Amino acid sequence: MNNTLQPAVESDQWSQWLLQRRHGGDSAYRQRVVSVVERYRDRVLDGANLQTGMTLVDVGTGDGLLAFGAIGRVGRSLQVILTDVSDALLHHTQQLAEERGVADQCRFLQGSAEKLENIANECADVVGLRAVLAYVENKPAAFGEFFRVLKPGGRLSMAEPVYQDEAFEACALANLIMTQPNHSDIVFLKLVHRYRSAQFPATQAEVLRNPVTNYNERDLFQMARQAGFSNIAVELHIQLKPALRIAWEAYLDVANHPAAPTLREILATRFSLDEAKQFTQLVRPSVEAGQSEQKELTVYLTATKPA
Repeated sequence: MNNTLQPAVESDQWSQWLLQRRHGGDSAYRQRVVSVVERYRDRVLDGANLQTGMTLVDVGTGDGLLAFGAIGRVGRSLQVILTDVSDALLHHTQQLAEERGVADQCRFLQGSAEKLENIANECADVVGLRAVLAYVENKPAAFGEFFRVLKPGGRLSMAEPVYQDEAFEACALANLIMTQPNHSDIVFLKLVHRYRSAQFPATQAEVLRNPVTNYNERDLFQMARQAGFSNIAVELHIQLKPALRIAWEAYLDVANHPAAPTLREILATRFSLDEAKQFTQLVRPSVEAGQSEQKELTVYLTATKPA
């Protein structure tokens, strides 16, 4: 397949996060993150039911995790169209494809999920994506594009994080601080709220406006249905587990999602020196001891375009 990329481009918000800020520059932690993400990828590929000779559209390909995993499963007959809003990530992924010897199976197209304008109608057997719609403003338009590019009988398979609960928890924390000013942990709660509100919207109105937080699993189901899909299956996985081990200096430079600042940036811009010191003294021991917990909400959705 031909690709349309031009020579090297500057990094952007998306490439900086995926290639650096997601793991804080810590290579060991990066490997732990990748091992987790690969499990999500495998669930998406299981739902895709790819077969010999098919064409896959990998929306929001990032570093090609889904596309390369699909090629590894199906082999040389699979053709993949890799799309991403980031030119920098597409160039990075094209280089990876060449290193892996699969570039002739790949076509690279810049564009957002809401507007797959360079992809023809009914050209794909499968549309796959992971952690993409969270950063898309017009999600119904994206579902419409997925439907358009699929052949009749084609399949949609996706996994999306749901951050709405975390955002509402931040709102609840703000309410607790306002209504219980004499709470025994009020000083620490204020610092935690300032940290979390830097990552997610801090009011219910903002939660419902922000594309990262304005949807849940039922919303995704309805969007798929309204786009015309049938045989829609949605699974919500909620997992509370120990956070991945990471050195404190690397933890300071991790951003939870592409639009979020790192803890180091939050401490420098939203905390006084004394507050930053106090927050560090309270949080650092549990991080370094691997005693903190992490809650993840992931939606797996599969659907079919009627034949």
